[in-house]
Amino acid sequence: MLFPNYARYPIRLVKGKGSKLWDENGKEYLDFTSGIAVANLGHAPETVTEALKKQLDELWHCSNLFQIPGQEKLAELLTSVSCADLAFFCNSGAEANEAAIKLARRYHRKVLGNSRYEVITFRQSFHGRTLATLTATGQDKVKDGFDPLPEGFVHVDYNNPDALRAAITDKTCAIMLEFVQGEGGVRPADQAFVDTIKELCATHGILLIADEVQTGIGRTGKMFAYQHYGVEPDIITLAKGLGSGFPIGAMLGKAFLRDGFTAGSHGTTFGGTPIACAAGIATLETIRSEGIVERAKRLGEQGLELLRNKLAGQPGVVQVRGLGLMIGIEMDQPVADIVKKAQAEGLLILSAGLNVIRLLPALTIPEEEWTRGLEQLSELIVSSKEGVTI
Repeated sequence: MLFPNYARYPIRLVKGKGSKLWDENGKEYLDFTSGIAVANLGHAPETVTEALKKQLDELWHCSNLFQIPGQEKLAELLTSVSCADLAFFCNSGAEANEAAIKLARRYHRKVLGNSRYEVITFRQSFHGRTLATLTATGQDKVKDGFDPLPEGFVHVDYNNPDALRAAITDKTCAIMLEFVQGEGGVRPADQAFVDTIKELCATHGILLIADEVQTGIGRTGKMFAYQHYGVEPDIITLAKGLGSGFPIGAMLGKAFLRDGFTAGSHGTTFGGTPIACAAGIATLETIRSEGIVERAKRLGEQGLELLRNKLAGQPGVVQVRGLGLMIGIEMDQPVADIVKKAQAEGLLILSAGLNVIRLLPALTIPEEEWTRGLEQLSELIVSSKEGVTI
């Protein structure tokens, strides 16, 4: 038996291919969730499947006490498409964010020789479920019952430059930012807000950590969301779409941070196994060779236009927003009933908080499926009597 820590829908999924999923009764679903931005190449992508099959016949696991060629190749790929120079591999987004927090603190302490340790994050952010990352998260609901929480995290309002300026102290070592808040309602950062962060980091010697766990690997129409904003983070965290469903996380950093993680300072047993790296390499090579990022940008723009046209002036619809294939529809009341009705009609969507419908389709979704699903959802929103006041 399982702990009841997930509020699961009464759907038992047993098969997936591309943008389709099937339950145990053979019912077909059009998937606008991608396992929460994980299956960026769709379910069971052939290039990743073949890479995994090949690796399974060669080597599954070896300790990080040895050199692992797959890690070196994947690190080279990731640094070639980002502003980073170095990589550390782990198993999840929470672990990547833990590594980022540890690196930021240790760099200030061991390399710069100061006592800074506070990390500024933002209300409605989400950074993970470990004790440190749930404390970093700007949502109280994930912290219930886990006191005492570790110190060293300060939360300020998102997209509020004045509040951020006021929060900077001589203890601030880093600012951790989602350039698009996912769990917090699919809310993109304002350019002026990011410009303020860039200025404050430069002025005060503060590290910028970009949490790209949900937004990275092409999701927003660029390889990483920070690339929309004309800023270069010092540290980038990744997971979700990096392995196309195979568990892998990564923390990337600039070269000057090298001495923050010396031998023995941080580690993991399963991070960066040959199998995980094979999945990551195949994912990135496919994204680059098939123009997936550009496709996500184009389909995202089309989707936003379609939804805004269909839902313009509709009672209950507050805003349609997003970047690339990461789209949120904010309503004036809870969206749980809309999510359930969509499931009944064979369309899988997500919520982000109580009042936002979140769409995270595969970046490879056929254009006709994307359009059909958006039209279906629009009709459902307009006609719904429980989810929308009309």
